[in-house]
Amino acid sequence: MQKRHIKHPFGPVITAEARVLILGSVPSLKSVEHGFYYMHPQNRFWKVLGELLGEELYFLPISGRIEILNGKGIALYDSVEECDIEGSSDSAISNVLPSDIPALLRGTQIKRIFCNGAASYSYAVKFHPELAPIIQKLPSTSPANAACSLYKLCEEWRVIMEWL
Repeated sequence: MQKRHIKHPFGPVITAEARVLILGSVPSLKSVEHGFYYMHPQNRFWKVLGELLGEELYFLPISGRIEILNGKGIALYDSVEECDIEGSSDSAISNVLPSDIPALLRGTQIKRIFCNGAASYSYAVKFHPELAPIIQKLPSTSPANAACSLYKLCEEWRVIMEWL
């Protein structure tokens, strides 16, 4: 697979009322194709979040997902603004330009950042060490983390609910 250069192709989902920020690493090829976060059909992000929030998110259109996230105080973005990557593999990320997370937090009520997987967490704390006390790593919802069951993901991700 060939390396591609990606500049984040869509903006954050965020409002002034947001209390929690969930950071991925880099949009997958499917997410870029669909213009929104976690759009690979095997990524369990929308199933996990739907379970926690008591909402059916997986089959909703993007506008419906955004409406629910905004209403629940959840913001979404990625820790990497621009990079080179092979396919959609976090292990193939290089030449990273980080997202400006401090600027993203300004004007919000965000008190906790949750990272969807190790790569997101690694880039967030590497480039924004001042935010490390409020950043928490959660297991990745990616199909590459198939060893982690949907049940286990929901149990681990439940911590988000304490901050909403």
